Amino acid sequence: MKIEIAKTAGFCMGVRRAVELALDAPGKYAEPIYTYGPLIHNPQVLSLFKKKGITVLKTIPQRGTGTVLVRAHGVPPEDKQRLKDAGFKVVDATCPRVIRVQTIIRVHARKGFATIIVGDRDHPEVVGLVGYAGPSGNVVSTMADVAALPAFDQAIIVAQTTQNMKLYEQVKAWAADNFPHYKTFDTVCDSTEKRQAEVKQLADRVDAVIVVGGKESGNTRRLAEIAGETGKPAFLMETEAELESCCLDRVDRVGIAAGASTPNWIIKRVFRELEKLPAKRQSSVVRTLFSTIQTLLLTNVYVAVGAGCLCFACTRLLGLTTALAPVAVAMLYVLSMHLLNHLTGTAEDEYNDPERARFYERRRRLLSVLAVAAGGLGILCASAMGPAAFAILLIMSLLGLSYNLYLLPDSLGFKFRRIKDVPGSKTFLIAVAWGVVVALLPGITGKGTLTVPIGGVFVWATALVFARTAFFDLLDVQGDRIMGKETLPILLGKRKTAVLLKGTLVGCMILIAAGSAIGLVSGLGFFLTLCPAAMLMLVSAYENGQMLPSMRLEFLVESLLLSSGAITLLWIWAL
Repeated sequence: MKIEIAKTAGFCMGVRRAVELALDAPGKYAEPIYTYGPLIHNPQVLSLFKKKGITVLKTIPQRGTGTVLVRAHGVPPEDKQRLKDAGFKVVDATCPRVIRVQTIIRVHARKGFATIIVGDRDHPEVVGLVGYAGPSGNVVSTMADVAALPAFDQAIIVAQTTQNMKLYEQVKAWAADNFPHYKTFDTVCDSTEKRQAEVKQLADRVDAVIVVGGKESGNTRRLAEIAGETGKPAFLMETEAELESCCLDRVDRVGIAAGASTPNWIIKRVFRELEKLPAKRQSSVVRTLFSTIQTLLLTNVYVAVGAGCLCFACTRLLGLTTALAPVAVAMLYVLSMHLLNHLTGTAEDEYNDPERARFYERRRRLLSVLAVAAGGLGILCASAMGPAAFAILLIMSLLGLSYNLYLLPDSLGFKFRRIKDVPGSKTFLIAVAWGVVVALLPGITGKGTLTVPIGGVFVWATALVFARTAFFDLLDVQGDRIMGKETLPILLGKRKTAVLLKGTLVGCMILIAAGSAIGLVSGLGFFLTLCPAAMLMLVSAYENGQMLPSMRLEFLVESLLLSSGAITLLWIWAL
């Protein structure tokens, strides 16, 4: 089955802004925190807010305390004033595109213009717009409503920002033919236009369309209507649990679109469930292979094997004969580290990788034992490499275990009391830890001292793993943002992080090739440039929408580490 996700799927700018304002509110503004009405039309996001203590204020009391966020759809101006008069701190999370429409209406209403609003009469955004229009506001939802309007001496025509473009174009044509003196404004959000145009194009390329989002969301329902008008089967669903009723077993190509208020983690869940369907239709051998790969990825065994392969490559770059102990240390330490990361990070995984979160919750005891056993065996293997390797790995293990612990008392007043509190620390520390176990430990134990070539290989391996980890941070940015984690994409932004990531990979290629050219490392370095080059291609494919965040993408990224071992074996064989 081929699965295609619309490029415009997920949060629009206005929704993202509103959600981030809400997530930042606790600790920043006076509590309790409320939203006046549902902030956005998505039950999963509203449930998330409830867990964080952000509740919905349905009516405005005479007196109140705390902070109220104005919903993304906007509210009538008198409601905003009443909230202030009641004593609330008001944070306006109204979408900037909606504010533009409100401003157009307010300015013209003061000049005596009648206002014609094309939209759903009961939609919160339209209710808010009518508040700015006052008695001269008129809401139309169909061409019949338009035909029933009286003639106005002067009037403006605006649309609900998520209105169907087809209807709004019809209204504008009616005005041009009958009342050319009416002023029309193109207020349908360009994001809405793009989504509606893309869902039509998507339907042409696939056999069925799934529209993911809250069923109370007007823009989501319109996407499903537009997809259905193409004649292709179209399904509107809020979660992956509704996939069972869609009968997609015999469908070869499926398109996924999503409303402007649909979070990425819901889209990802639907995609992951669809991803499993082809394996279910195949032979038992294919199903077993799919299940095996999935288990290897979930348990981090696959990435641990990748660490062993990278260690093997690093020893050969340094001209050392590969010993079993360094490779075992690399595999065991990485396995233990990543297991512990996921065991302590199930809250983030609930949004970033729900399937992994469920896997770890169900097998927490077994995976905890495996993590401790792998860490202990790694230290034991390090002791076979010598006292220096043993001491370094023991210190690293203790630092890893203390990552979530408060190391400084609150009385000192330091902002960063835990290693975890340092912004972006996890990405850097994971990369450095990998660099130590795959390059530094085998290099120092093999050469007896730290040399320039060992330092160069350490930097190369660390940079390669940094790019890998930063890329996964890029895929998980929304879930990390929700949980308050300050990863690189959150600190720098997705675009700057992507630039940094690609620059790091280019630097990897140059560093290892230059090292081989001047004889610091073996000629294997020329061939190992293929690893960062392939990673660069995957990043570019993801940016261009050709590679979707899926188990397949995770498998390919982790396989690049294993490829370093395969390239090294071929190089040895060729010699």
